[in-house]
Amino acid sequence: MRIENLLEIMARLRDPQSGCPWDVEQTFETIAPYTIEEAYEVADAVDRGDLSDLKDELGDLLLQVVFHARMAEEQSVFEFGDVVRSICDKLVRRHPHVFGDECHQGDADQQLTRWEDIKAAERAQTVEAGGALSGVAKALPALQRAQKLGKRAARVGFDWPNIDGVLAKVGEELAELAAAESGAERHEEFGDLLFSVAQVGRHFGIDAEEALRAANRKFVGRFEHMEKSHARLSELDPEALETAWETAKRAT
Repeated sequence: MRIENLLEIMARLRDPQSGCPWDVEQTFETIAPYTIEEAYEVADAVDRGDLSDLKDELGDLLLQVVFHARMAEEQSVFEFGDVVRSICDKLVRRHPHVFGDECHQGDADQQLTRWEDIKAAERAQTVEAGGALSGVAKALPALQRAQKLGKRAARVGFDWPNIDGVLAKVGEELAELAAAESGAERHEEFGDLLFSVAQVGRHFGIDAEEALRAANRKFVGRFEHMEKSHARLSELDPEALETAWETAKRAT
């Protein structure tokens, strides 16, 4: 199968006279949540190591790209070929050490830094470019966005000089959360604590979002082990629950 087949199918689905009523009535706004959902399902298939499911989920994600491109084409804004051309141009432009005259230099981390430098230069050239934090998508998962915001701020010198300063900030925010008296104060201080913890991950080179997903998987595995080992967890006292948890930790 070729991409043209998918483009033709999408065009038929969106045909106002003979298409699918649901597909025809969709807009960029109504489809965007599905696009995000499909991206998460791709990540979930990767987490599970299920390559067969990954194939299907990548197809679902590709459909989202084609869906958006089709709606844009109907409005004479751009079409799928423009999307492909845009990403091809961007990849070539941001890899001068591969496609240009720039020599190969450094390891993967240094090349990532170079990539970010090129992106920053591109942003600076655009008319709509704002401050250092402009362009960080608001729809990103909160932990991921927190790290990106911190990274952008660091590029203009607003950052702790070392990890000790970040860890001290976490301690400070934790103390402020403990001292908060109202629900609104706790909400604000808890957010500040999470933001600081995300910066700890950034300084250590840890993806906060992935680290939390891994912790979630670990918790689920241990809790399910407890459920299999004890018919009624709700009937266990705190001491027995702690013992069951420690047993599950050793087993998993």
